[in-house]
Amino acid sequence: MKKDLTEGNIIKVMLLFAAPMILGNMLQQFYNITDTLIVGRALGTGALAAVGSAYTLMTFLTSILIGLCMGSGASFSYYFGKKDNFRLKNTMFLSFILIGVIALVLNGLVMFYLEEILVFLRTPQELMEMMKEYTQIVFMGIFFVFLYNYFAYVLRAIGNSVVPLYFLGSTALLNVVLDLIFVINFKWEIEGAALATVISQAISGLGIACYTWLKEPGLRFHKEEMVFSVKAVTEVVHRSFTASVQQSVMNFGILMVQGLVNSFGPVVMAAFTAGVKIDTLAYMPAQEFGNAFSLFISQNFGGGRNDRIRQGMKEAVKISMLFCIVISFLVFWGARYLIAIFVGPGSEDIINTGAQYLQVEGIFYCGIGVLFLLYGFYRGVNRPGMSLLLTIISLGTRVILAYSLAPVESIGVLAIWWAIPIGWFLADMTGILYMFLQKKKIFGDII
Repeated sequence: MKKDLTEGNIIKVMLLFAAPMILGNMLQQFYNITDTLIVGRALGTGALAAVGSAYTLMTFLTSILIGLCMGSGASFSYYFGKKDNFRLKNTMFLSFILIGVIALVLNGLVMFYLEEILVFLRTPQELMEMMKEYTQIVFMGIFFVFLYNYFAYVLRAIGNSVVPLYFLGSTALLNVVLDLIFVINFKWEIEGAALATVISQAISGLGIACYTWLKEPGLRFHKEEMVFSVKAVTEVVHRSFTASVQQSVMNFGILMVQGLVNSFGPVVMAAFTAGVKIDTLAYMPAQEFGNAFSLFISQNFGGGRNDRIRQGMKEAVKISMLFCIVISFLVFWGARYLIAIFVGPGSEDIINTGAQYLQVEGIFYCGIGVLFLLYGFYRGVNRPGMSLLLTIISLGTRVILAYSLAPVESIGVLAIWWAIPIGWFLADMTGILYMFLQKKKIFGDII
């Protein structure tokens, strides 16, 4: 199932490679939405708010690991495109050790400081116990998140985006089934939802690790590849940590916003939870297309195919913008109906607040679509620091504007909603301007 991204029709290659990644993440988001839907409908507004806030925290923590895997994946893809098998497997070995250790340390720290973290998030007192019950269980799955993402990026780096889809899709379905059994049948309430998540994460992580070891013997490390050198370790640390910082900064900004949202009480929390789920699902294909685009760029960069990089950039922009325009229209006009899916009768305040959020975000999806492509491009040409800078601009703007203006009574939560697209467009302008001002100096003849 390996796919050489340096050959063939560019549009076809990018779309066929991206499609399983998009579908896999879509299934993941559907599972997240179903999880939220079951909790909201079966356990009420309080449980919905608690799960939403915990999900934001979990996303931040796992983003550290996903970013590490993403950065390493760019290195894997580069050496695969370059046909350097030794450096490929040496980088894989070093990345596995590095990220695995970080995953274990992170898991331990989070469990030890859980209560302090919940206080930092401004968790309302009436939701504190429920949040603790949920997070104590769901955080047990952090190491399995590492396993799945590490091996998923290994397989994607060699052009195989289909197998990660199989494992993600099957375990997402399993999660929904377990949610129904544990929450509805067994009445295990919020702990049941958390347990369903951990079991599914364990199966996906262990499953894809076993598959890669058994079915891709060419990717197994051998003694001669299991070596440490200053140059190799430096490269792994540079790529991995820069991408990880980018992802964690992104999600830390979201976490900060979540803390501000929490200060407005359970109604706004519940509306934000439902809105973010829909929001994320809506622009997720553009995000995954950006990730696929990054690996396309990286393979071709390693293979010296600058002609394909230039053409790929043009086609990627067309594809992403077309999608974002269509989805913006659908979300904007369907906002109230989408929020209403998550809440029961008599929840008009939640529907109004959630719809307001979606309509502000929904009309500006082109901004995030461009930003995902910029992230992917800079990672692909080994400029992860620029991706990090764009993330800091986007999230920094969001946090500063939200915290500055939300306390103003006449503005309130609207400041939080509007800060997000403003951050997108400031980052877009920075990334595009930098690309064109510095293209010869930094990228040579690539663009």
